Amino acid sequence: MTKDPVVKIILPANKTITTAGGRSLQEIGSEVQEYYSTDIVGAVVNGKLKDLAYTAEHNDVISFLDLTAKEGARIYQRSLTFLLIYAARQLFPDAQVKIEHSLGKGLYCEIEKTPPLNAADVASIEEKMREIVARDLPIEKKKISIKEALAIFKSEGFEDKVSLYKRFPGKEVTVYSLDDLTDSLHGYMVSRTWVLKKFALLFHAPGLVLRFPGREDPFSLPPYVEQKKLFNIFRETEKWMEILGFETVGVLNDLIEQGHGPDIIRINEALHEKKIARIADEITEHKNDIRVILIAGPSSSGKTTFAQRLRIQLMVNGIRPYPISIDDYFLDRDRTPLDESGEPDFEHIEAIDLALFNEHLTKLINGKEVEIPTYNFSTGKREYRGHVARLQKGQPLILEGIHGLNERLTASIPRKNKYKIYISALTALSVDRHTRIHTTDTRLLRRIVRDKQFRGISALETIRRWPSVRRGEERDIFWLQEEADIMFNSSLVYEAAVLKEFAVPLLQEIKQHEEGYIDAKRLLLFLSAFVPLNPNDVPSNSILREFIGESCFFRP
Repeated sequence: MTKDPVVKIILPANKTITTAGGRSLQEIGSEVQEYYSTDIVGAVVNGKLKDLAYTAEHNDVISFLDLTAKEGARIYQRSLTFLLIYAARQLFPDAQVKIEHSLGKGLYCEIEKTPPLNAADVASIEEKMREIVARDLPIEKKKISIKEALAIFKSEGFEDKVSLYKRFPGKEVTVYSLDDLTDSLHGYMVSRTWVLKKFALLFHAPGLVLRFPGREDPFSLPPYVEQKKLFNIFRETEKWMEILGFETVGVLNDLIEQGHGPDIIRINEALHEKKIARIADEITEHKNDIRVILIAGPSSSGKTTFAQRLRIQLMVNGIRPYPISIDDYFLDRDRTPLDESGEPDFEHIEAIDLALFNEHLTKLINGKEVEIPTYNFSTGKREYRGHVARLQKGQPLILEGIHGLNERLTASIPRKNKYKIYISALTALSVDRHTRIHTTDTRLLRRIVRDKQFRGISALETIRRWPSVRRGEERDIFWLQEEADIMFNSSLVYEAAVLKEFAVPLLQEIKQHEEGYIDAKRLLLFLSAFVPLNPNDVPSNSILREFIGESCFFRP
């Protein structure tokens, strides 16, 4: 189609065209925009993620990203947060903006100012953001020296970034500028503000929720769903951070280098134990009603270790819960529902023999004897091996699995006789005040380490399977979070500093041409921010031991 230099563009539906290289992706993207559902916001070039400022070279293979792509959505959301920070500082120059955590299909943020933020302030910030979008201002990317970056961050009052970047391993850092604001949000952004058209702000005292479209429907904002229990567990975790004395990675690194790492581990673990003990006390207070304790949560949230620690605390209170594995009630494999790829979907609730499971629950609670099956994963069939169970008077059952919050799992048991616990790794530590740590990335790192340690599965394979895991979580878990009687945050503020030693070599094995490379590079960049901690200081009953090994609950 054109003379050298030539680049190849892979369009949607795997259609391929060639065009002239030697130009920015912004320019090339404008020529193929018609093929995409939404604005192009980035690209994958030869397997590497690039922003639109990149100049295409001869023989580059380019796949553009719009808002329906995972990395395209991340670029859009990151750019929106930059726009929010800029608009807030324009209106309230002395305000400090903190990007906190996901909430109600949006992002909860706080703006510390005097007087405190109110609904009118939020409306003004949204109006300012829309004004900036309409002006179509450039968002300029620059590479500057670490020394220059530290000077800029200090002048902006970003002391958290100064603390973080003073250890940055490279000689240069990538920053983005919007008018007079220069910042780094640890990833690519869009090149102009006009792209950021779809968003809304919602006042959520004491902060706000930044709302944006999802990948499934990039043309509209998803309905805001109030999540009071989830919000409260994040607030509880913030109080834990105050007890620990930090909220960002830079300060954590300072404390580790000063020799305080072991104390941070002990305090965080003690906070976990105290919360588990409180849950056990609450169950004990209602022991005459509670017959079934259900523990649910997404992949790699630490459900199994949590269940063991709760069992110990209940035993301290004189209660001996009887554990049942939901996995033993899987249907025979030839009856298991199939996923979108035609493979057995063991994560689906219909993969469980719900009728038999509920029949056995009812008999057990009524004091009858039941022969519990054992599922043979090698043959794909349920077997009976003489495992007979009968509950003692007042003895509750304890069940752990992803469907624990779903009433269909235990339909035969009245709701008043069930105590539901939701557990997830809801990360409260931030890279810096403008850059949150994604809870999904924390769980993915845990799973990468565990899969290699105990299942012989490579990091590449774990990353490949992760989208399917996430789809199952959206289908089976997250929409039921608020049904829980209590939530437990299994994240540990120090865990990335420990996981680093285990995860980095596994991620480095993933090559540029492999589909997990972009995720691996993002996780490696994230882990590079941490000063490592010695795993020997992690106690044997820690939830983290479920992933790194040597747990007192899972002896080989």
